[in-house]
Amino acid sequence: QVQLVESGGGLVQAGGSLRLSCAASGRTFSSYAMGWFRQAPGKEREFVAAISWSGSSTRYADSVKGRFSISRNNAKNTVYLQMNSLKPEDTAVYYCAADPRLVVLVTTTRATEWGQGTQVTVSS
Repeated sequence: QVQLVESGGGLVQAGGSLRLSCAASGRTFSSYAMGWFRQAPGKEREFVAAISWSGSSTRYADSVKGRFSISRNNAKNTVYLQMNSLKPEDTAVYYCAADPRLVVLVTTTRATEWGQGTQVTVSS
């Protein structure tokens, strides 16, 4: 099991950047694929990005391709989401998630572990 804590959210103007971090506790972090999801008010939670346990494979939602980048540092038990060229429609609560299988993160919202979320607000 891993426990996940997100940080780095905030208020930014359109076109700006933010870097989210997700710190994981537990000795098995490196065996989990990690992902980022988001949920805007009145909408369902949606997939944003995911990365394999080794970091060799990444996946992105079409809406963020070319703007967001996911990475991880297994020595620090941390996964990151670099968000550039932010748009008002990126406004949401962003959640970190962990699952042994990358495909679960990419195709479902049934990851094994979830963080509490961090708010990202992009003003126009």
